[in-house]
Amino acid sequence: MRKNKAAKIYLWFGRRNRRLLALDFMLLAFSAFIGYSMRLSYYMGPDFSYLHDFLLAAILFPAIIIFSLYVGRAYSVFWPRAGIDEYVRLARSYAAGAVLFVAVVMLTGIFTLPRSSLVIMTMAALIMLVSERAALRLALINSQELPEGRERALIVGAGDAGSMLARDLLSNSDRIRPVGFIDDNENLRDMTVVSLPVLGNTKEIKDIIAAQAIDTVLIAMPSAPGAKIKELFGVLSPLCVKVRVLPSLAEIADGQVSVSRLRSVNLEDLLRREPIRIDDGNITSLIRRKTVLVTGAGGSIGSEICRQLLRRGPARLIALGHGEQSIYMLLETLSDTGNSIPVVPVIADVADRAAMERVFREYSPALVFHAAAHKHVPLMEENPDEALRVNALGTRNTAELAGRYGTERFVMISTDKAVHPASIMGATKRIAERLIFSVQKNHPDTKYMAVRFGNVLGSRGSVVPKFERQIAAGGPVTVTHPEMKRYFMLIPEAVSLVLQAGAMGEGGELFALDMGDPVSIAEMAETLIRLHGHEPGRDIQIKYTGIRKGEKLYEELFYDPQRADRTAHSKIFKTPFTPESGDIMPLVEDILKELAGGDLRGTDLKESIFALAGGTESDNKNRYADTEKTNDEKTG
Repeated sequence: MRKNKAAKIYLWFGRRNRRLLALDFMLLAFSAFIGYSMRLSYYMGPDFSYLHDFLLAAILFPAIIIFSLYVGRAYSVFWPRAGIDEYVRLARSYAAGAVLFVAVVMLTGIFTLPRSSLVIMTMAALIMLVSERAALRLALINSQELPEGRERALIVGAGDAGSMLARDLLSNSDRIRPVGFIDDNENLRDMTVVSLPVLGNTKEIKDIIAAQAIDTVLIAMPSAPGAKIKELFGVLSPLCVKVRVLPSLAEIADGQVSVSRLRSVNLEDLLRREPIRIDDGNITSLIRRKTVLVTGAGGSIGSEICRQLLRRGPARLIALGHGEQSIYMLLETLSDTGNSIPVVPVIADVADRAAMERVFREYSPALVFHAAAHKHVPLMEENPDEALRVNALGTRNTAELAGRYGTERFVMISTDKAVHPASIMGATKRIAERLIFSVQKNHPDTKYMAVRFGNVLGSRGSVVPKFERQIAAGGPVTVTHPEMKRYFMLIPEAVSLVLQAGAMGEGGELFALDMGDPVSIAEMAETLIRLHGHEPGRDIQIKYTGIRKGEKLYEELFYDPQRADRTAHSKIFKTPFTPESGDIMPLVEDILKELAGGDLRGTDLKESIFALAGGTESDNKNRYADTEKTNDEKTG
């Protein structure tokens, strides 16, 4: 109790810089005394012969050092919470003051200062100034009343992120008390990091949690792949402890780690992969000081493309979308992040040729990222005419105008559903791929390319929000088929690879992103249920509803995986695309004309669309018939 009271008194003294300045003066004068007395004894030489020199030094040295600290803004720092940067500032200001003091003594010669005394006093002064301020931080820690019932926390990961988190918890948290680290680096075993012991590795975590009476486990491994987080969560979920995690490196863009960054484990944490390395210099040189058009800018992919483009300094960004609310929300989020680059919102339909021509005529974009499309599979089965109009005609309009108005690069966002399409959505995206490569022949100066990838987590059409709503309602969680699998990728990860592909393309390429391993939708539903603190089958039921129109059990990224080529980037493949023998756009226009005249409907319309995509609906669906039958027999 007395120790705590003494700490509060010292902290009160050091909280005001006027009092700190006075203490600095006394310590600096005392360092001058140490310098002289250690060289000349306490009597300042025979018969006090150096007493006058000492007194002048005891006044001039503190005055010059304090002047230098003041100019260096060392007295504007709140030292009880100072970090490394503040101590570096203190050292620089002190060094400047010490040099100035030596210069004054040498140039004026107003008093005698032995060289050994100079070395001793400058070293002693620096040690005392730093110790005085470090003691303020210790006083702050000791003066804090520790509330009863603080959660005992175990930090997994004793690296940079874990160390920063531990420091923040020790200094600022009155709710969580860290008791130690878990780390698989055996060199750290039985050592201390930030004054906390490394208690063992992840294989021993169960025993350590029991022995230390842990309430909360904090996973501080932002660079760890999702498989590692999933493994940890699987071990921890039965142990009745809270689990919190630091976001991935992609989310912690500023590199700052603190208690406020901790959150519950979500599905993205379990599916994250190793951080993707991209050629940022090449991408930035492609984008900087150019006008860039993004279609579908209000969507999940389009809005992330906008955000990543703006970080690379375009001259202006044309954000084009059909829905006014989504474009408005994009502008709001960009404004909240402090964006200063001009963003021009355009509300237009990519299938409206006249509207799109006005956009190209007015802004002449150097780069086009075409993300506008209808993507909802079951809805497009019921609206095939609209899917064809937007996905095919809209792509042709945008690609054609890009070539006519001198666009340098045109990058289309495609989908794995365009491979052996079994849905109208996939078929119309396949038609769109064919169309941009037929346009390439007419406009060789524009580099056209398409980038295929699978589902993205966090999109508005993702299955995850649906599962979460069903879990919140108490279930059941509906899954179409127990063997259904899909490729998944995080939105920022997918977009960074799209930009990389756009920078490396030379025109006429069809790129496909490495999506990793496909994920079982049923397993995803079970994981989400557990993430919400429930047990699948006991607390929340899973109900299988049957495959919907246009769906497949699994998706593919290539027509022929054996012919897929690697590129300079390990996560981007290039798949060969047979050059079009002729322009298929007249066939699309004929179908649209028949639609307008009411001559084409239902099955005939769908068959016409699948024929344009390079097959028939029955051909593509039959590729999966045997698999579906087998799986139905398994579950029946």
